[in-house]
Amino acid sequence: MTEASSEVDDHKRQQKAGARALSRLLEPVSTALAVGRVLSAVSAVLAVVPYIALVHIGDALITGGGIDDDAVGRWLAILLATFGARLFIYFIALFVTHLADIKVGHLIREQIVDRLARVPLTWFTSTNSGRVRKALQDDIGTVHQLIAHQPVEGTSAIVMPLALMVYAFVVDWRLGLLSIATIPLYIAAMAATMRGMGEMTVKMDHRLSAVSARMVEFVTGIAVVKAFGRVGRAHHNYQHAADDFYEFYADWVKPLVKVSALGMSILAIPLLLLINIGGGAALVHAGVVSPADVLATALIALLIPYSLETVMSSTWSRQIAGASALRLQDLIETPALPDDAANPTGPESFDVEFDHVSYTYPGADVRAVDDVSLTLRQGTVTALIGASGSGKSTIATLLARFDDPSSGAIRIGGVPVTEIDDLYDKVGFVLQDPQLLSISIRDNIALGRPDATREQIRHAARSAQILDEIDALPDGFDTVYGAGTGLSGGQAQRVAIARALLVDAPVLILDEATALADPEAQHEIQQALSALAVGRTVLVIAHRPEAIMGVDQIVILDAGRVDAVGTHDELSTHPAYARLWSDSLTTGSGGHR
Repeated sequence: MTEASSEVDDHKRQQKAGARALSRLLEPVSTALAVGRVLSAVSAVLAVVPYIALVHIGDALITGGGIDDDAVGRWLAILLATFGARLFIYFIALFVTHLADIKVGHLIREQIVDRLARVPLTWFTSTNSGRVRKALQDDIGTVHQLIAHQPVEGTSAIVMPLALMVYAFVVDWRLGLLSIATIPLYIAAMAATMRGMGEMTVKMDHRLSAVSARMVEFVTGIAVVKAFGRVGRAHHNYQHAADDFYEFYADWVKPLVKVSALGMSILAIPLLLLINIGGGAALVHAGVVSPADVLATALIALLIPYSLETVMSSTWSRQIAGASALRLQDLIETPALPDDAANPTGPESFDVEFDHVSYTYPGADVRAVDDVSLTLRQGTVTALIGASGSGKSTIATLLARFDDPSSGAIRIGGVPVTEIDDLYDKVGFVLQDPQLLSISIRDNIALGRPDATREQIRHAARSAQILDEIDALPDGFDTVYGAGTGLSGGQAQRVAIARALLVDAPVLILDEATALADPEAQHEIQQALSALAVGRTVLVIAHRPEAIMGVDQIVILDAGRVDAVGTHDELSTHPAYARLWSDSLTTGSGGHR
């Protein structure tokens, strides 16, 4: 099998998978969509009645022998009543399908939120966050068109021309043939443009996703790439993706435009009028039809192309919606952390034990953590140090259950973290990035304890050395973070420390919160951290060895493995520990992960 044929087969499989995903997505509202289609079909059939009325009114007005006012009035009443009934039924059909769309959108968002609440926190990379945004904004919008409009508009576009064509043949079979004379040619032209449309739509969707990803990568990293002079390369990646999409789309569309233009010329209004009015006039001259018959069938001929265009558009929309449904399904089925605890419990003590823990990041070949066994005694401070990539942050995030180990177990007070109820009431953390939300400072501090009183929040802020700065803000604790708060990085870090103090978790993870702070703020942050660490089991991720003097236990990591454990004095002669001190003093370098 050639590479090209293999790619085509892969796109066909994805197209079929998209169709299956779309069917599953629409299953909860299948009855409502069927009702919408039936109502649309009834509305489409009623569209024939105005043409029938038009023929009778025309006959009454055009033929000799005087005008039958009663007949004209009666058919006008029928025309208006039927037209009004058709619009009302069409409105009800759209109302039903829009309610179905609201239901599906709610179910999708509910399922996504439920799943994202249970996926590993390590899953939330910038790429996956982009997937979530695309799903919630773009993909649900694409499916909206398919659910809210396509069942009604697509059904009407099929039933109405069929009903009108039947009536045209009822009026006169020759006029019926004239009304559809160019349709076979148009269908042949459109069939040529639709050949391979499913596979090409999948290809287009992939290339558009690549453009979107490169654009997000370029925009979100613009500050970094400018600072390090990499604008050209970052822009080149985006430009390459955009050029690739342009070349693909141009090669695909250019030949189709010619065929499509030919198809549209076949259904051009002047041509249709020429055929139907010209042929109809000849039939009138021969005395086999009336002018009203010709007028009615000519109007039918003008309406049929619009319906065919709607059918083509609906087919395209369904193919695009299939790709969106597949992405939504993949997001909803994102692997979640297993809920192993049949009866979740809480530990009675807070010793932390790593028991032969290993972990490999998804898609990676090398273990980030390799057979780590370690004990953190309750009420003590343990520091993890090591070169960049040694596994420090990975060990800490496994304790916080950002993900589960590939093998081994982590226990708090003898209870596996997978079986602890309300784990984040037991394990708190303060990271280098304070991760504050665009809500009030008060709500940011109370994020882990929304029921906290005003005084408890103020006490936490006071202990975190940030109370005076918050009170000095124009709106105090009601100030919204990010809306001109004027908080420095060090102040934001102390707000995060106040949040951890308020939660009062007995196990605490500190990712050296002073590492990114300015020198003036480091002293205040260190005081706040000292208050936070009292009486807790603390795990410190140390990027600078001088920051962990006086801790109870130091763990040296190397390539994901425990190289040595001891106090500062016990490890002073250890080669790796001495090298870390030397590197820190000479270059100020550190690492993480």
